[in-house]
Amino acid sequence: MKAALLTGIRQMHLEDIPKPTIKKDNDVLLKIEMVGICGSDVHYYQTGRIGSQVVKYPYLVGHECAARVEAVGRAVTRLKVGDTVVVDPAVSCHQCEQCRMGRENTCRKLQFLGTPGQGDGCLCEYIVMPEENCFPTNGAVSLAQAVLCEPLAIGLYSVRQAQMPANAKIAILGCGPIGLSCMVTARAEGAEAIYMTDKIEQRMEVARKAGDVWVGNPDNQNIVKAILEQQPLGLDVVYECAGQQDTIDQAVDLLKPGGRLILIGIPPFERVSFIIDKIRRKEITIVNIRRQNNCTQSAIDLIASGKADVDFMITHRFELERTKEAFDMVAGYRNGVIKALIEF
Repeated sequence: MKAALLTGIRQMHLEDIPKPTIKKDNDVLLKIEMVGICGSDVHYYQTGRIGSQVVKYPYLVGHECAARVEAVGRAVTRLKVGDTVVVDPAVSCHQCEQCRMGRENTCRKLQFLGTPGQGDGCLCEYIVMPEENCFPTNGAVSLAQAVLCEPLAIGLYSVRQAQMPANAKIAILGCGPIGLSCMVTARAEGAEAIYMTDKIEQRMEVARKAGDVWVGNPDNQNIVKAILEQQPLGLDVVYECAGQQDTIDQAVDLLKPGGRLILIGIPPFERVSFIIDKIRRKEITIVNIRRQNNCTQSAIDLIASGKADVDFMITHRFELERTKEAFDMVAGYRNGVIKALIEF
């Protein structure tokens, strides 16, 4: 089967690799239909690592995908050949103390698609996944929407972890797919005022058109001052989706005493810092987000209900043969890209 493999820093080649086969009774063989390019995929493409997770070449990345069931193991009961599914890329052990606590997203033995040391990715024609990781769409969402269920689930989980008060005033720093997923979810959950920031004008314009939000560019204005002029008491929640020191500092300044800082963005460096005087005096709660936990079906249902429009995030589509071109575009934030899809 064909696969787009990382072969070095900013190097990617289309190669033939063996087609996987069903080995366990609960396995499902999936024919990949679409794959979304995620920021974490781009980290591996640009630097060959995320923290301690280091690529050994050649390597297969990708974890956001929609697929059709090609074959099923003998114990599979929920799925049949031909079903379209959303794939949860995280395979948990269900045996460690984290899983027993209901924290499958921090499973001690987690196997995640497209993560060095855990599992190969889905930028290929076929993959095998456990039945429990395959969520049938039942025609309720399109293939492209099915791909977006993975980042939307992260936004949904982040909003749940934030425990927003009624009529919350919030900021989302970063207008990429995760920030926009937080936006549509927070709006569906009743946020009263939403403030968003980004440095890329095309992304800012997408955010403006997508909803009733204030959008600012920190390169052109003092966004903390501009937002606090409208919300002088500060904000209830800030979702940091850029993974930058500047946005973390801005988030702390924007929050009211007792506010919650939700860290979602993946920094390209090993350490971030906080001004302890500010976060201590305000008694800021800092919540780290590790993907999502049991939110995939909720993401499908949210799109199907019409309460969350996600189609606007899809800005580019590429065939598998043009995967490197797509990665270069996403890495350079070119052409107003929000979410690029690879179509099989």
